[in-house]
Amino acid sequence: MRIHSHVVRLKPYASGRVTSYAKSVHQLQRWSKLRTRCLIVIGGALLIAACGSSSDSSVDSTIPVTVDTTSTEYVPQPIDWKTCDSAAAPSNITCGFIEVPFDYDNPDQGSFVLAVKRRTAGDTTLRVGSLMVNPGGPGFGGSSLADDAEYYFSSTLLEYFDIIAWDPRGTGDSTPAVDCVDQYDQYFGLDSPPDTPEEKQALIDAGAAFDQKCEEESGSILPYISTRASAMDINSIRESLGEERISYFGFSYGSELGATWATLFPSTVRAAVLDGAVDPNATALEEGMSQAGGFEMQLNSFLADCAKRPTCEFYNGGNPAAALDKLLLSIDANPLVVRADRTPVTQGVMFTAIAQAMYSDSFWPQLDNALALAQKGDGSGLLSLYDNYYQRKPDGTYGNELEAFVAISCIDDPGASSIDEVDASVAKFTAVAPRLGANFAYGYVCTNWPVEQVPKVKATGLGAGPIVVVGTTGDPATPLEATRKMAKALEKGVLIIVEAEQHTGYGANACVVNAVDAYLINLTIPANELVCKS
Repeated sequence: MRIHSHVVRLKPYASGRVTSYAKSVHQLQRWSKLRTRCLIVIGGALLIAACGSSSDSSVDSTIPVTVDTTSTEYVPQPIDWKTCDSAAAPSNITCGFIEVPFDYDNPDQGSFVLAVKRRTAGDTTLRVGSLMVNPGGPGFGGSSLADDAEYYFSSTLLEYFDIIAWDPRGTGDSTPAVDCVDQYDQYFGLDSPPDTPEEKQALIDAGAAFDQKCEEESGSILPYISTRASAMDINSIRESLGEERISYFGFSYGSELGATWATLFPSTVRAAVLDGAVDPNATALEEGMSQAGGFEMQLNSFLADCAKRPTCEFYNGGNPAAALDKLLLSIDANPLVVRADRTPVTQGVMFTAIAQAMYSDSFWPQLDNALALAQKGDGSGLLSLYDNYYQRKPDGTYGNELEAFVAISCIDDPGASSIDEVDASVAKFTAVAPRLGANFAYGYVCTNWPVEQVPKVKATGLGAGPIVVVGTTGDPATPLEATRKMAKALEKGVLIIVEAEQHTGYGANACVVNAVDAYLINLTIPANELVCKS
């Protein structure tokens, strides 16, 4: 599942606050963090990490998928839980670390120290066990889910489970972490799709420069941060907790990670929920086109909604679609300068801003206002959405989420093997997404990535028991049909369909919350293809 941005391809995130179904600041922040390997374009185009290529991402595992133990040479140590450094940390949250090897087959090559947080169950007399959670990405640290658990999970789940959240290898506060560049504008603010040979070369050069910086700054760990390796870390954390079987809840890319873990270690699975999943056996090209189509569908829904409401700031006499096409051409010819020290709002920046707003209809009013301002020559609203997409902080700095996202995406599936192969995919993308497709297709970071691919595990969940998969009707990043294929790929996949305009479904309404909670707590399996209406 990837997200977008010219040089890289990212992945989408997850859903909203479950303790209140009303839209909230916390919910919006959550959608800004829960992503799937989908779009990221270094240079200006939307790069689809595992999305834009003709290579087969469903390579059978070279390790037998029934393996249920890590290397006999590596034994995880119990986590020494301590008070977290933050003075504001609640007393029910403790922090710890677990050391895992770079390579489980060769433990002496080096190790990662994974940052882990535990939020203890609210009622120890009801406690079922530990629930390991992942917010998506890849590349996003997940330990914050312990701190913000009430905005991700129902109060009921928090009574019954210890929430175990961690920063996967190469991300967040785990060490060493991927770190490539300090500023993003020169890599992601370029004009895209390219209209001239010079613009195309700028995208190629930006991708090559980004790759070089990643190799210089993080080259020693780049071969060891695949999804397969992180799935083995899940098993190590389970062992360190002393639990024979454990529960798991993964959003967006976290569903891909969870399906990999359940396939490699089926006998350790007590229960697993995969919310906002892609087709695990799709080729990179198929995944990318599916996501491009999903974002295009949501954009059309946004425009249709605006066309019906004269109060919509981008109403334009009831024809916002025509106004958007005109604005895209205008900005392509004359990018909007917001600040001298920032990238101009190019067409590529505008596409990223639009994509950010498609994760949930909660963002639509912000996009509506941003487009109306841009019509007047003010690109500040679009630049703000672009910054939100890349997690730019108020002080102008960035975390390492994007760099880790790229590195994990490229090692999992580098996609196209040449510039020509990337270019040849553009027509296929625009066929399914006339407005957004080309920006999804262009992206050259993984083309020349310095690390060889680690074959992905073919997700089957064989022997893991029932696994609940949640799909949303209006999910642009992980369209429902792709999520349905995840459920079918698993030996005992059970699909819940949520009617909502957002990425991932848990928290959208009481129906899905109650069904998922009953499964996780009591192992009550919902009816396959249960429809939770909005």
